[in-house]
This record gives sequence, structure tokens and C-alpha cells, in this order.
Amino acid sequence: MTQQAPSTPSSTPGAPAAGLPVIDLSLADGSPADRTRLHAELRAAATEVGFFQLTGHGVTAGETTALTDAMHAFFALPEADRLSVSNLNSPHFRGYTRTGHELTGGSRDWRDQLDIGAELPPHVPEPGEPPYWWLEGPNQWPGALPRLRPAALHWIDRLSTVAQRLLHELLAAIGARPDFYDDAFAGHPHLRLKLVRYPGTAPDGTGQGVGAHKDYGFITLLLQDSVGGLQVERPDGSFLEVPPLEGAFVVNLGELLEVATDGYLKATNHRVVSPAGARERYSVPFFYNPRLDAHIEPLDFPHAHHAPGATQDPGNPLFADFGRNELKGYVRAHPEVTRRHHAELLDSTR
Repeated sequence: MTQQAPSTPSSTPGAPAAGLPVIDLSLADGSPADRTRLHAELRAAATEVGFFQLTGHGVTAGETTALTDAMHAFFALPEADRLSVSNLNSPHFRGYTRTGHELTGGSRDWRDQLDIGAELPPHVPEPGEPPYWWLEGPNQWPGALPRLRPAALHWIDRLSTVAQRLLHELLAAIGARPDFYDDAFAGHPHLRLKLVRYPGTAPDGTGQGVGAHKDYGFITLLLQDSVGGLQVERPDGSFLEVPPLEGAFVVNLGELLEVATDGYLKATNHRVVSPAGARERYSVPFFYNPRLDAHIEPLDFPHAHHAPGATQDPGNPLFADFGRNELKGYVRAHPEVTRRHHAELLDSTR
């Protein structure tokens, strides 16, 4: 894999990258005209597509290389070393998931991955506390690769700063207070990343690298390599390819922002088609989400009367309490972990 290191590319900000807008976050530091342009581009992308490419974010090539080198080294470890940090060991759903052992829409995803979050002590729910507190706890780190821990935790800190700034600019772009949701992120927001490998096509020929889905929370920043495979659903149900753009993060909005704005901001289905043959694809999605116990209030913004209403999915009800949504997602995606550590949750989170 040739990893694309984020830096500001020569592409014209706002121009489409095979259908997705390209937005330069550094315009926030420019003139009033620059900020007006940034907000217009953010508003259009977030209300029409729900996806865009983000440049001008300030993450350096050196920071990116430190993470991607450590990621490649992890997946190159002997299987025994990777399984030593299996998520089956963790009641907090942290650690390594073997290929084919995560589900999306009830079907297996042909990828393996390492789930990492903010490094916190375990929060074992007391009687009467909601079970989503199980999602807060320590990570698992392979003893054979000590450089992975500082690289991954630095990435979480670095992208949290980028995502917070992006959220503030996005809210300003639709006329809301930029700090409207700051309280929901105060304390210990639920910050997660995945180091993901797609090891080519499954033996049975199915192409589901990861099935079509929407993200539950607020904002996802994706670092992808040069292989491609990410696809975004169009309004007509067809899928748009998202080719890699050097220096850019792919950004998508989560369902909580759609619900909070009554559908004015869009969360969009997306999937990954497995690379052909034995070719591998690597990616790093980072999820910027509020505290588990945050109650997400409807956003107060002047365009609310134009909101079309949030998408309704009877099979995937959404809650205003973020932790309930997040736990529901992990229970469905990782049934083996749930059966081992939280069998009582198999029915209660539906």
C-alpha cells in the first residue's frame, strides 16, 4: 500500500472529487470572504450529500506516517500476537477483530481491525446505571509493538482538534451557535478510531468489505490509502465511488446530527467494496462523538423550518442519548463479544 499523507493538495477547494465536494478548512483563518465561502461550501455539502473531502486541516505528513507505519506493522505481526489483544478479551469492545467476525446489516464484513478509544479506566456500571458505560475503558496494546500506543493516542488527540473546529464551522454555516454542543463533548467524549485492513475478496466471492450503513454519532474523519473501494449512496439508490484524494480526509456526518437538525444535515449510507483478488486496502476511520451520557438536544438554527425530517428506520431506532445508540451498534456488530461479556444485552438494546 502507498499511504497518502495528509497535506494541502493543489486541487481547487470546493471543486468536486469525482462527485464529492472538496472543502479547505484553512479558509476559516482567512478573510471574511474566505469564511463566507467556507460556510457556503460546508452548508451545501452537509445538506445535499452528507459527505465531502477535507483539506487544509493541518495534520502533517509526519503525523500520518507515524500512524500508518505502526498500523502496517500491527497487521504484519504473527496472528498469535494480534489475537493476544482480541476484542473477545474486552468487555469494553476494544481490541482486534478477526476477518469476517464483524457484522453490518446482519452480514459479515470481510476485514480485520483494531478498535481503539480514549485511554480511560474501566467504567463498570453500578446497579441502576445504564449499560452503555461498558464502552468506557482501557485499550489493549500488543506487547510486540510498543510504538503503536503513542501513535494511535496522538492521532485521537490530533483529529479531535480538527473535528471540533470542523463542527464549530459547520454549525456556524447553518446559522447556529458554534458552541451549541460543547457541553455534550465536555469531560470524556467518546472518541474512537479503527485501524482497518481489507484483505482482498472473500473466498466465497462476496464483495462486502463493510456493508452499507450510516455512522451513529456526529462526525467521521477517514484516512484512506490509494486503493479505493469506498462508495457513497446516491438519492436514487446507486453508489458513487470515492477515489482517494491525496492530502484529504473523507468526512461524513452521523445520524445524531441528522436527527438533531430534523434532517437538514444529512447522514448518508456508505460501504466499502472489497479490493479485487488478494490486494489489500487499509483505512483509519476516526469517530468524533459526544460523551456516552450526553443527551442531544435539537439544534436551534434559523433554517429549521426548511428541514425535511430525519430518515426513519424501524429496524434501527435512534435515541437522543448517544450512549444507547453506540451500545446498540456494538452489540449488533460484535455478537461474540456480547455473548461472552454481556449476554443480558442481546435483547435489551434492540
